[in-house]
Amino acid sequence: SKFKMASKGQQVDITTLPVPQLNQLNQQLEQEVEFFQNSLSQLKMAQAKFIDSQECLDTVKPENEGKDILVPLTSSMYVTGQLRDTSSVMIDVGTGYYVEKDVAKAKLYFKKKIEYLTKQMEKIQPALQDKYRTKQAVMEVLQMRVQAQIAAQQQAGGVKS
Repeated sequence: SKFKMASKGQQVDITTLPVPQLNQLNQQLEQEVEFFQNSLSQLKMAQAKFIDSQECLDTVKPENEGKDILVPLTSSMYVTGQLRDTSSVMIDVGTGYYVEKDVAKAKLYFKKKIEYLTKQMEKIQPALQDKYRTKQAVMEVLQMRVQAQIAAQQQAGGVKS
């Protein structure tokens, strides 16, 4: 079977490439797969943080006013605090900036961020799958080539004896 690979606007039949080029292509595809996997992982982590923040807003309601809460100082250190004003919250909008919003607007903000990240992940997923399939195809051709070389060397060795 023939596998096609787009390269600089043209298609290349990978079954015609020599072993060194196949190795180089395989390494390049490995880096691209790793890049997409890392990007997807970072987007998932960011999405999880926004989901956590959105869920935390569910506890910011008038009946919880005055109740003790744990306030995170770091990801592993908390201090006790009291919920005072349940009408608005301060949210981190990035690069050290915080904005005061009412709870409903804060929930909407997090909802939009989660939706945006979901769309970005949906864009990356097909590209990752495509790169992975191409990498698998290159590996198959590379293995066939290496096996053919070994067989040829063994035959040549057998003929000389």
